[in-house]
Parts: sequence; structure tokens; C-alpha cells
Amino acid sequence: MLLPSTVAKLSLRLPPTLDPEKVGDSVRRLLEKDPPYGARIDYEPGPGAAGWNAPALSPWLERSLQHASEAAFGAPPAYMGEGGSIPFMAMLGEKFPQAQFVVTGVLGPHSDAHGPNEFLHIPTGKRISVVIAQVLADHHARLVPS
Repeated sequence: MLLPSTVAKLSLRLPPTLDPEKVGDSVRRLLEKDPPYGARIDYEPGPGAAGWNAPALSPWLERSLQHASEAAFGAPPAYMGEGGSIPFMAMLGEKFPQAQFVVTGVLGPHSDAHGPNEFLHIPTGKRISVVIAQVLADHHARLVPS
């Protein structure tokens, strides 16, 4: 059976260094280049958002995170490139280009992020709270020496 038309919606997560409009143009060219079996492709891009590429950590923050993570978790901090498509982070980074950000969460082991059985891992949440409190105390100590 042949359908008279089919509609598909694509959702792409882009690395934060890519321009969403340029990617949309590339996707359009790719999809419309050579449709099979005489099909006609009408591509309508939806709203796109640029990701956020975090600046390098300043030395004080890197030391603070190292110390706080080892104290709370018994291990150094783990860094990973995730959450770059959170739109408000790009907005905050643009508004405050010299600011340092610590973006974290409290999911913990087997939390199944964004799944139907997602949950917060309370022991991890407590440890992360300790880390953030220590980072804030270290930042305060930098601003107001004793």
C-alpha cells in the first residue's frame, strides 16, 4: 500500500560548537538532494538553539572541585560533555562570559535519567550538596580573605 503522504519530525542534538541554522541548511540539502522513487521532500526547519560550550575551569575552581569531590566521594571529579543543549546555559554564558559554572545533578547510580522510572539517588544528592557547599565556601574565602 502506498500512502499519499508521510510526515516525519527530526530532532537533533548538536555539539555546542555547531551553528543550528547551518546544520538545518545541511539537513535540507541532504534530504532534498535525491529523493527515491520520485518522492517529493518538503523540509520545514523548526526552531533551533545553539548549545553551550563551557569555558575552561579557572584554577581556583578546579582545585576546589578536586578537594571537595575527594572529600565527599573519595574520588576526583568526573567531567563529561553533557547538557550542552540546555538553552538557559547558553543564555547565561552569553550574559556572563567571565562566570564559572558548575552544572551537576543528583541522579546517581541506576537513576534512569529521563526514563519512566527516573528517581533521585538521595546519598548522591547529599554528597553533591556537600561539594557545592565547599565550592561556595572556597569562593567566599577568595573574595573575603580572613
